[in-house]
This record gives sequence, C-alpha cells and structure tokens, in this order.
Amino acid sequence: MTTVLTPASPLTAADRCDRCGAQAYLRVLLASGGELLFCAHHGRKFEPELKKIAAEIQDETDRLTVTPASSEDDDR
Repeated sequence: MTTVLTPASPLTAADRCDRCGAQAYLRVLLASGGELLFCAHHGRKFEPELKKIAAEIQDETDRLTVTPASSEDDDR
C-alpha cells in the first residue's frame, strides 16, 4: 500500500487549538494517522514531544508577525 501525502489546506480562523480553543496556527499530522491543532503558545510548549510522534508539522505561526501595508497618506 502506498500512502500519498497531499498538501494540507491552510489553517483558518475556524481551526481551534485542541488544548485551549484559541486560533490554531500549527497542524500536527501524527504518524498514527490522527491530527492535532495548536495555537502558537501550545505548539512551542509541546514542540519536543510533538516532533517525536509527528509525521508532519504544518507551522503557520509566521502569519502572526505579518504586518499589513499602510499608506503614508492615511489621515488619522
């Protein structure tokens, strides 16, 4: 039997951390076939243990530091 991994879909605001319910930024695909979702905080906290059991880790925490472009002409 051949297993084909397809690219995971991007995480959305509807994806919630399995630990605390905050927005998930990490998807952990387990070697056993399951999936876990974590916020950035819990993803960092459990990273050493997750790396031992993960087949793949989808990390989208870089989305937390992206700043939108602002116009210099904005009147505030």
